[in-house]
Amino acid sequence: MLRSMIGTVPTAAAVPVAMQDRLARGERAAMALVTLACAVLLGIAAWLQPAAAGIGTHRQLGLPSCSWPSTMNIPCPSCGMTTAFALAADGRLIDAFHAQPLGLLLAIGTAALAIASAHSAATGARTVGILWGMVGSKAWWALGAFAVAAWGYKILVMRGVL
Repeated sequence: MLRSMIGTVPTAAAVPVAMQDRLARGERAAMALVTLACAVLLGIAAWLQPAAAGIGTHRQLGLPSCSWPSTMNIPCPSCGMTTAFALAADGRLIDAFHAQPLGLLLAIGTAALAIASAHSAATGARTVGILWGMVGSKAWWALGAFAVAAWGYKILVMRGVL
């Protein structure tokens, strides 16, 4: 009965092979928005002047100072992220690593996502979906471990050990 209400459902064979693996118009628009969001984030990072201390760059955006260093004598897990993004956007990747290793990784990931999503938006290719499918649960666990290690690194740097 439902079939008679909607007619025949087209099969994959009825759609040209070249079109089967392409993004729909709405998906391409979504990829364009992802590209724009990444570009804006990286553009703001490039506009910021990286703080010499390795933390505090976010203050240029009107955000308050982080209270962790003054109240707990350790940096917060994201201390140095904005500085790392600003340094990475300026092409100073080693300095970005020193400011916050995870921030550098996220900045590179943001740039890669901007490129992949722009490609998907422009061509309709499922570039982002393919890349996303390659990231398994082990990669997420590795990213979590890297985040903890990056925070530990930042603690050692702020305490003058490194």
